[in-house]
Amino acid sequence: MTNATPASAPANQLPFEFAPQPTQDADLLAQLPFIPGLKELLAVRQVHALEHATVWVLSEDPNTSEVGVAAAPRSRDNQGLGGMSTDRGFYLYGEVNAADVRRAAHRALDRLTRGEWDLAVHPRCGTNLSVGMLLTASLAFGLTMVLPRDPLSQLLGIGVAATTASQLSPDVGIVAQRYVTTAIPFNLTIENISPIRDMWGRPGHFVEVRWRE
Repeated sequence: MTNATPASAPANQLPFEFAPQPTQDADLLAQLPFIPGLKELLAVRQVHALEHATVWVLSEDPNTSEVGVAAAPRSRDNQGLGGMSTDRGFYLYGEVNAADVRRAAHRALDRLTRGEWDLAVHPRCGTNLSVGMLLTASLAFGLTMVLPRDPLSQLLGIGVAATTASQLSPDVGIVAQRYVTTAIPFNLTIENISPIRDMWGRPGHFVEVRWRE
C-alpha cells in the first residue's frame, strides 16, 4: 500500500544483493499446499509489488495525463497516486486515465519480471509507517525500562526513541518491503482494469489479476 512522504528514486540501494527466482513462490506453494491461506498471502505480496511498480511507471511517464488535463511531465514520485493491494488485484486511487493505468500496469509487470526489482519498493508504502511505529514503540519501551523512573528521564527516553526510530525506519522499511511484504510478480497475469470510486467518491481503478502456476 502506498501512502505519504515523497522521494526521488524507487528505492535506496542496499548493501546486499536481492535475486528472486521466477519459481520461488510456485515451488513454495507446491511444497506446502496444506497451509491455509498461503496462496492468498503469496498473491498479496506479488500484487503489492505490482502496485508499487505501477505507481512508479505512472509517475515517471511524461505521457501520463490526468483526467481532463493535457499531458505534462511528472515528478519521479506522484503524490496524487496511492493504492491498496489484495490477493485479487490492487486499487489505484488518483486522477489518471484508464488507458494510462492499463499501459502502466502492463509495463510495470514486464519491467519487474525482467529484473527491475527496485520498482517493487516504494518510500510511501504503509510498511514504512508500520515499521516506524514498531521501532518507536520498541525503543521507547526498552529505554523507559532501563532509565530512571523520574518524569524527565522517561521523557528524554521517549524523545531519543522517536528520533532514533525516525532515522532507522526508512532503511528498515525498505528491507521489510523487499523481503517481507512484496515479491516479484512472476505468477501474476493482468486480467482486467475497471474504474471505481471509493466511499468518499474519489476516482480510481481496480487492476484485477489472476494467479498462474
